[in-house]
Amino acid sequence: MNQPLAYVHSDAKIAQNVVVEPFAVIHKNVEIGEGTWIGSHAIIMEGARIGKNCKIFPGAVISAVPQDLKFKGENTVTIIGDNTTIRECVTVNRGTADKHRTEIGSNCLIMAYAHVAHDCIIGNNVILANAVQLAGHIYVGDFANIGGMSAVQQFVKIGNHAYIGGCSQIRKDVPPFIKAAREPLSYAGINSVGLRRRGYSDEKISEIQNIYRYIYLRGLNNSDAVALVELEFPATAERDEILNFVRTSERGIIKSGIAKNID
Repeated sequence: MNQPLAYVHSDAKIAQNVVVEPFAVIHKNVEIGEGTWIGSHAIIMEGARIGKNCKIFPGAVISAVPQDLKFKGENTVTIIGDNTTIRECVTVNRGTADKHRTEIGSNCLIMAYAHVAHDCIIGNNVILANAVQLAGHIYVGDFANIGGMSAVQQFVKIGNHAYIGGCSQIRKDVPPFIKAAREPLSYAGINSVGLRRRGYSDEKISEIQNIYRYIYLRGLNNSDAVALVELEFPATAERDEILNFVRTSERGIIKSGIAKNID
């Protein structure tokens, strides 16, 4: 239902039961799925692809052109999955020639004043708390949770189920399943609370914890730790996910903030 005081471009593709509140603005080349709500004074710009049952709160600006001097007006998009909530004054920039898209998955919560820059890829069930700032080309895995007022440097990768404390400066990659905190940002243990909430057994959590003891607490360099884990732990989805993350990290992973216990 479009309010008469809203502006909706005639070329926008809006599902029948989308609610567009007064003073919202929807530009051309926009697609919005069924059941989505667009709050007053939200601005949905060219290239936005918004899924079903989303909520876009007042003051949000979705799919503005990238804040990147290399951008030359390429045809790029911003993709937002189903059931995702974008709170007040969030800004999400569309992609550049690098990935041609910025993407936020389904069932995410992006809290007020957060910024998602060009070419970021955010998984499903992610929480970005208030005023989290993502630079360009960042990857955030499924179920990751980033605390309020944290800043993430460009090209950083954050693994699935990672939990990062508030006000963090994130300059290195954060592996999956862990908690990260302190300054400089460091390994602070396993995200056991989050994993239990998502159905991980105590045995699986213990396996993940033991793998990270090799990586962070035995005084080994990353290459030696990965080789030893591969030798001494049977192959599982979680083991392989951790090893692949560490092996492919281009920025390097965060260091340990816990005293090492060298066996």
